[in-house]
Amino acid sequence: MDDLRPLQPNHDFAFAFDIDGVLLRSANALPGAHKALSYLQSHKIPFILLTNGGGRPEEERVEELSKKLNLPLDVNMFIQSHTPFAEMAKDYQERTVLVIGGHGNSCRRVAQKYGFKNVITTGDIVTADPSIWPFNQQFSYYYRRHARPITRPIMAENIRARSKIDAIFVFNDPRDWALDTQIILDLLLSKQGLLGTRSDKNNHPDLPNRGFQQDGQPPLFFSNPDLFWAAAYDLPRLGQGGFREALEGVWAAVTGGPQVGVELQKTIIGKPYQETYEFAEKRLRAHRQTLAGGGKIGPLKKVYMVGDNPESDIRGGNEYKSPHGSEWPSILVKSGVFNGGEPAYQPKKIVDGVLQAVRWGLQESGHEIVPRPQ
Repeated sequence: MDDLRPLQPNHDFAFAFDIDGVLLRSANALPGAHKALSYLQSHKIPFILLTNGGGRPEEERVEELSKKLNLPLDVNMFIQSHTPFAEMAKDYQERTVLVIGGHGNSCRRVAQKYGFKNVITTGDIVTADPSIWPFNQQFSYYYRRHARPITRPIMAENIRARSKIDAIFVFNDPRDWALDTQIILDLLLSKQGLLGTRSDKNNHPDLPNRGFQQDGQPPLFFSNPDLFWAAAYDLPRLGQGGFREALEGVWAAVTGGPQVGVELQKTIIGKPYQETYEFAEKRLRAHRQTLAGGGKIGPLKKVYMVGDNPESDIRGGNEYKSPHGSEWPSILVKSGVFNGGEPAYQPKKIVDGVLQAVRWGLQESGHEIVPRPQ
């Protein structure tokens, strides 16, 4: 990497890196990760870390990543799958949201840090009323350990006195799919987000979506669509996308599903979706301006999206339509989810690892190989 010399001080290109399977594998840095990123930093070539992972505050993850990669990183160049939820907090500040996923209270802490004031979890609900999921015994100690009191009762006799759920946010991979599926299902079939109720509009053939999710039920948000992710095990493991597919299956079994014209109405962010890439580009442009010292800089022409998942990283880079006209060429590495064969979405380049990805991007962007200065 030392034989590559930038041709201009204000670079018109940048990089976006996935983390799991690109920079890290489980808790360990992958070969070449430190060298690739340190080279970019030393030459003030802008980059961001764009992951479909999450479940913890951004500051904690950045501190941990800095140690694992042996490299100083800034929270402003780091985007988790749920980071864009922070911009939605203002719409739900005084309302009650159900947060799904993550270990213990980690996602509750993230949501509160974003500005959501009234946050409850499925653990809070089942602790307040264990009868809501009769097979909770195996996890009851875990629930009680992390549960918080709910200010208004879940199942008050007076329906108007019950806690109303105004939105459901799946922040991270759920830990107890059964409990989470049951409570989400109850809320999507409820009247106006009140647990223990059923909407009279459900299965009404004259209403849109046969009346399902047409009676003030809470909107449902997922922070990423990944079916698989690269963990410590040799083969990819199911991720949040796996949970969503399971929930979709239960929803179809209960409502009749697409065969009768019913869909699960939801919003999915994260890679490969346009909204997440727009959010990432906004962060990247701000970081690039900071590196330039706040002075006038030319347009950002290319952003190399480096990832290991063809369904999210590569598809996202290929399909993203930048409002600023930037191209997002995709580079697929073979160190994570993808390790060979024909990818579902074709990248511009396939390489072994992140160091090779950075080298190819630098050369493709106009760097030339020159003798290393003596």
